[in-house]
Amino acid sequence: MTEELEDEKLLHKFEQIADRLSEKGYAIVDNFLEAQEVRNLLDVLTHHQEQGTFKKAGIGASNQLQVDKEVRGDYIRWIEPQNALSPTQVFLDRMNEVMRYINRTCYLGLKDYEFHFTVYPPGSVYQRHIDQFKTNDHRKLSFIFYLNEGWLPEHGGNLRLYLPKENGEEEEVDILPIAGRLACFRADLIPHEVLAATRHRYSLTGWMLDQLKELTFL
Repeated sequence: MTEELEDEKLLHKFEQIADRLSEKGYAIVDNFLEAQEVRNLLDVLTHHQEQGTFKKAGIGASNQLQVDKEVRGDYIRWIEPQNALSPTQVFLDRMNEVMRYINRTCYLGLKDYEFHFTVYPPGSVYQRHIDQFKTNDHRKLSFIFYLNEGWLPEHGGNLRLYLPKENGEEEEVDILPIAGRLACFRADLIPHEVLAATRHRYSLTGWMLDQLKELTFL
């Protein structure tokens, strides 16, 4: 594949994200990275697991963090960009490109991002919520990039979006967490939840912010 054709394919993915965010408030793009790049990220996730650096995820902003496995059952490992392994840096570089494109086309004034690796054990969920904190409204867009090879509908684990309709009702949209798929949506507007799965569910999850992040990685 020529470099020019590859650039065209990448531009088309960015256009999909920007257009669908503007029209619907969410976007789904498959094959966001190449299959080998997805496998490399899964290897990095496994490496961090073996090092024991994942922690039980909590609910709320850092100064009000609570852990409740009935509400949220995932484990996370924050990404430190300055120390990211090569496969992770490939992903972050691509997200930088996405952020620049969205700023050029959607004028959101995004300035930074934060991401973590995420593991949902079988049967765990994250109940309905919105990603923007009441005490901190700087998260503008949510992103989830899935690493689950061979995922089938019967495995469950869908991301469910609750989209507001003009008549005051809601439309449910379920997104299967298949490898290479990127899901993004408005962090301040769209309630969502993670449904239980029959197998471990892997992803990178994060947000684009309208200010430089102030986050201490532990």
